[in-house]
Amino acid sequence: MFWKQAVLWLLFMLRKNIKPYIRNWLFVLVNLVVTYFKIVYMKKLIVCLMVCFSFSLLFNSCEVEENSFQESFLIGKWQSGTVYYKYASNYSGTTWDTSDDVIEAEAQPFTWTLVQSELTHIHIMEGGGNVPKVYTVTELTATSLKYKDNFGKSYSFTKL
Repeated sequence: MFWKQAVLWLLFMLRKNIKPYIRNWLFVLVNLVVTYFKIVYMKKLIVCLMVCFSFSLLFNSCEVEENSFQESFLIGKWQSGTVYYKYASNYSGTTWDTSDDVIEAEAQPFTWTLVQSELTHIHIMEGGGNVPKVYTVTELTATSLKYKDNFGKSYSFTKL
């Protein structure tokens, strides 16, 4: 923009000594040069903006999407070998292991929450203490429940 003003000022100062057709030709030439630089800078600006936009899309798309599971599928009795879990709709439940000669009536009570893929059991001990256990649900359907603990051990249950 500065060059255009400088050339126009020069043309204005020399207006008496330059023939009109040369003055018009110089004015057109100056406009062409200024337009060319505007286009070049605009292209650079557009390319920079596209690169920034691409990076923002790239880094947003790399974010891990956390799974969310339907709590209603969890309600009911689940079995994995000799281990049983029973989830109630009031966020309470019981667990027992028949290999330890424990029946459902003697089951250990717990409360549970399911937030997105995080399943939390808070086991209520007879002595008055609570033991929390946190799992990451990997699959929850009407008939199948799979989750893993923080140590990487996987559990698989079938709905009865």
